[in-house]
Amino acid sequence: QLQLVESGGGSVQPGGSLRLSCAASGFTLDYYAIAWFRQAPGKEREGVSCISSREWGYYADSVKGRFTISRDNAKNTVYLQMNSLRPEDTAVYYCAAYSDLLVQCGAFRATEFGYWGQGTQVTVSS
Repeated sequence: QLQLVESGGGSVQPGGSLRLSCAASGFTLDYYAIAWFRQAPGKEREGVSCISSREWGYYADSVKGRFTISRDNAKNTVYLQMNSLRPEDTAVYYCAAYSDLLVQCGAFRATEFGYWGQGTQVTVSS
């Protein structure tokens, strides 16, 4: 079975940091684009970051300079390092993957990604 499993979410104070992980099983991520999306209650799902198979990173304007996406192909895992967190970053974060040949990583079109994780909650509050 092809699965993506997110971990690393939690509750932090504004200005704090978290590192999210997305681990793949049943397939290897080497030739996939992997993206992070997030969705807050009452809001539409939005793209946060994406990393291509060539390790080029893309970021939404709202997180540029604060978040960093990376991948470790040996561990079949993608990470999202989140620094300087703000209350508006509160959401359920999902990782998604699909063939790099079939997606435009920086376009953040959710419909282009065929594999999704179950999500992990990130809460930023004082």
